[in-house]
Amino acid sequence: MGRAGQTETAPAAGVGRDGLLATKLHVPRPRPGFLPRPRLLERLAEGAGRELVLVCTPAGFGKTTLLGDWARRSQQPVAWLSLDGGDNDPIRFWRYVVAALDGAGTGLGDWVAPLLGPQAASLEAVVTGLINGLAGLADRRVLVLDDYHVIEAPPVQHSLGFLLDRLPAQLQVVVASRVDPPLPLARLRVRGQLVELRERDLRFTFDEAAALLRDGAGLDLPTASLAALSTRTEGWVAGLQLAVLSLQGRSDPAGFVTSFSGSHRFVLDYLTEEVLARQPDQLVRFLLETSILDQLSGPLCNAVTAETDSQQRLEQVERANLFLVPLDEERRWWRYHRLFADLLRARLHQTHPAGCQRSTAMRPPGWRPTGWSMRPCATLWPPGRSTGPPGWSSSTPRSASNAARAPRWTAGWRRCPPSWSMPGRG
Repeated sequence: MGRAGQTETAPAAGVGRDGLLATKLHVPRPRPGFLPRPRLLERLAEGAGRELVLVCTPAGFGKTTLLGDWARRSQQPVAWLSLDGGDNDPIRFWRYVVAALDGAGTGLGDWVAPLLGPQAASLEAVVTGLINGLAGLADRRVLVLDDYHVIEAPPVQHSLGFLLDRLPAQLQVVVASRVDPPLPLARLRVRGQLVELRERDLRFTFDEAAALLRDGAGLDLPTASLAALSTRTEGWVAGLQLAVLSLQGRSDPAGFVTSFSGSHRFVLDYLTEEVLARQPDQLVRFLLETSILDQLSGPLCNAVTAETDSQQRLEQVERANLFLVPLDEERRWWRYHRLFADLLRARLHQTHPAGCQRSTAMRPPGWRPTGWSMRPCATLWPPGRSTGPPGWSSSTPRSASNAARAPRWTAGWRRCPPSWSMPGRG
C-alpha cells in the first residue's frame, strides 16, 4: 500500500542545494489505523548485532511500515533512504547514501562528497572512503535501503556488495525489497550475519487481523467472518486493508466476506498496478496460463503451457516474490496465493475468453473452473520422486474407465501409471 507521508528530520548537509530530494531521507510516518507488530519488532531487535537485515516479501506485506516503526523506536541513529528508479545511477545512489548517513550524525558528507563530484572517483574508491570514514566512528549507525527491488544496475549492486564484504562494525545495513537482491546473502547466512524476514513472517496472524479490523477500522466482525477473511487473504495486509475499505458502510459484512476474492475491483486494481504491470510480457503469459492449476510443478506447467522451461520459470517467479507459495523444501511444488490466483484467472478470462473456453474443453477429467484438482501422473513428477506434492496421495487404483480417458492432450503426457487417480473417482 502507498505511504501516507514521511517524518520530518533535519536535512543532511548538501541536501537541497545539490539536487537531492530531502523527503527520500525521511522515515515514513505511520498511517491512520497503524497497528504495531511487537513480535516482528522483537525479531529485528534480536538481529541488532548482525551485518545485514533483509525484509523480503511481495508487494503489500507492510515492509516499509514495519521498518518505519522500528526506525522510530531504534536506540541507534538510523539513516533512511527510499529508493526509486533514478537511483540506478551509481553516483546518484552513493550521493544519497552519503547524505542519509550524514543526516544520522556521521559527518561523512565532507569526507566522501568530494569523491562524488564532477571528477568522480571509481566506485571502489568511493565505497572505500565511506568504509574508512565509518570505521573511525565511536557509535554504530543503521542504514535502511527501502524499495531496493528498483535497483537493477550491476554497478550499484557490485559496489553495495563491496561494502557488505568489508562492512565495519560501526554500520548495519537493512534492505527492504520485493525480490532477493543479488548480494552475498549465502555467505552472510553461513557466517551468521544475516537476519531474514520473509512473507511467512509478515503475514498477519488471526489476532493481528482482528486487531487491524477492530482497532484500526472500527469493524467488529463475527469470529467466523473474521476467520474466513483471514484465511482468504492468507495474512496479506494489503488484502485486509482493501477488504476494510470495501466493508465500510455495508449492511451485510458477512455476505461480503464470503464473496471477497482477488477479482474484487480494489484487489484487482492493486495487484494489476503493483505486480502484473511490472512484469515482462512472457512472464505474465506464463502466470495466466498456469493459473488454472491448484498446485504447480515444472513438468505439470510444461504440459499446460507446451513449453520446456517451466521449472526455470517457476523459480524465476519465486525469486521475484510473485505470490508463489512453496509446498516443499526442494523447489518442486508450489501454489499461487489465493487472491493472486483469483486475479490471474479473472485476467485470463477477460483477455483470452476464447482461449479459456478451448483450454477448458481440452482439460482432462477432474478439472474445475476454480483450478485443477486432478492428482498429477507420476510421469510428471520430478526424477527420483515417487510421490506428488505434500498432502497428495497416489494409492487409489485407477479404474478401467479412467484408464481409457487418461489425458492425451499434450505430446509429452501419454500414459499414467497404475497409481494415477482423481478425487472422487475409482
